Amino acid sequence: MNSFAWTVVDSGIGPLLLAATDDGLVSVVFHARAEVRDRALGQLAARLGRAPAEDATGSGLLAEPIRELAEYFAGRRTEFGLTLDWSLASGFNRQVLRELADGVPYGTVVGYGDLADRVGRAGAAQAVGAAMGSNPLPVVVPCHRVVESDGGLGGFGGGLETKRKLLALEGVLPQPLF
Repeated sequence: MNSFAWTVVDSGIGPLLLAATDDGLVSVVFHARAEVRDRALGQLAARLGRAPAEDATGSGLLAEPIRELAEYFAGRRTEFGLTLDWSLASGFNRQVLRELADGVPYGTVVGYGDLADRVGRAGAAQAVGAAMGSNPLPVVVPCHRVVESDGGLGGFGGGLETKRKLLALEGVLPQPLF
């Protein structure tokens, strides 16, 4: 395949850019309005060494990710069954993200330090934070479930309001009143 498929879908947290290769879903990008979308597509093309090909109908490689994300945002899915292309994550970051994907279920949270412990790197909470910031597959690989040990939300690439909405959707935080 000389290209990767992409589309933008609406979600409960705004437009998401989804990108997939033959190996699986490779990227999810928050706030995918025109400027963000175009910049993300350029970065993906450079990193993947492939040209973007829009899948406007969502009938190809993106059909299953679109369906599962729609079910998640509608409250009908608590676990993703998608094939993921991990080519945009490597080393420690990939190890941490895989542990997060496999070991922190819907409706739960984990501390940065606890996640570091789980991958055998006690004291590496800041490195875990950096791994969360580089997550190419947010929502599906649930970096929104990683919080500070004192109960604070911590950071989030999609913005704290987006993190709050995802945690409220999963029942971890109360739904906002507005």
